[in-house]
Amino acid sequence: MTTTSTAPGPLFGHLRRLTVGPGLFEHADHADPRPEHGYCVDDVARALVVTSREPDPSAQVQALARTYLDFTLAALRPDGSCHNRMSVDGTWSEPGTGDWWGRAVWGLGVASAHGPTAQFRAEALRGFRLAATARPSPHLRPHTFAALGSFEVGDEHDLLRDAVRAVGVPSPAMADPFWPWPERWLTYANASIAEALLVAGSALGDRAALGHGLRLLDFLVRTETRDGHLSVTPVHGRDRAADEPGFDQQPIEVSTLADACARAYDLTGEERWRTAVGTAWAWFLGKNDSGVPMFDPATGAGYDGLLKDGRNLNQGAESTLAVISTGQQARRLGVWA
Repeated sequence: MTTTSTAPGPLFGHLRRLTVGPGLFEHADHADPRPEHGYCVDDVARALVVTSREPDPSAQVQALARTYLDFTLAALRPDGSCHNRMSVDGTWSEPGTGDWWGRAVWGLGVASAHGPTAQFRAEALRGFRLAATARPSPHLRPHTFAALGSFEVGDEHDLLRDAVRAVGVPSPAMADPFWPWPERWLTYANASIAEALLVAGSALGDRAALGHGLRLLDFLVRTETRDGHLSVTPVHGRDRAADEPGFDQQPIEVSTLADACARAYDLTGEERWRTAVGTAWAWFLGKNDSGVPMFDPATGAGYDGLLKDGRNLNQGAESTLAVISTGQQARRLGVWA
């Protein structure tokens, strides 16, 4: 069940400003790109996701998507692993199958399903097939990010099964009702773990995985909601003893929660998940622990962190992509305001 909206969508102006040369600069000093920090697949792959899934992309957005696809493909190595970082002089570094590999698989999967042209989608699919031959690091998030891309391709189920095994699906009798999360701490991009179980459970017909994904997402929404607004896990993490808002809150936590809740709504049709997407978008509008908007409505730039007394004024790629991503889901489900 899907709701659509004809409301105007997110702005890509600041993302264009950060996109210089072959990729997307990771960091910014306020609104100005910081070339000395170079490019990274982590951000470029996220940018590939949002530009590929834009429903009616302008020529400028299509050009951005082309840049991000080319960068991601160039980062791949013959064994399916990929480099994460490239300096402004074109030197690649940090090869492997960590989080960035998982995000590359995710981005290529989305691009292969939703990219703007048949040629674009075919190139993305070839890249996905290559990356899918690698085995991810033993950490949890590479598995979950890769599962999101695998779901989009539709016929690569090994990565989905890997994600289910990596997260684990306890029996209801063995689950901890007070802390069902598969890690001792909530850390970063938390909702992607729940979303990976949702897509794996749906694609594999695994009702246990799907049910556990919904339980984890419900736990996360309850844990990260305070007085009717989101109070997401801060950069230093959160454990079961936390009872006060934490800072600095990262926009990526909000965007991954919006993605997962949108997915849950699509799979179940339950209104509470659509409402949660609206709550995530409201966080960017200023309904948060500090009462400040977390993006620039003139450019679409996202601010890098919610602080106790305001916000981090730097406008880096990750935060800007979080605004765009959450806005896309809010528009699609008709909760954009």
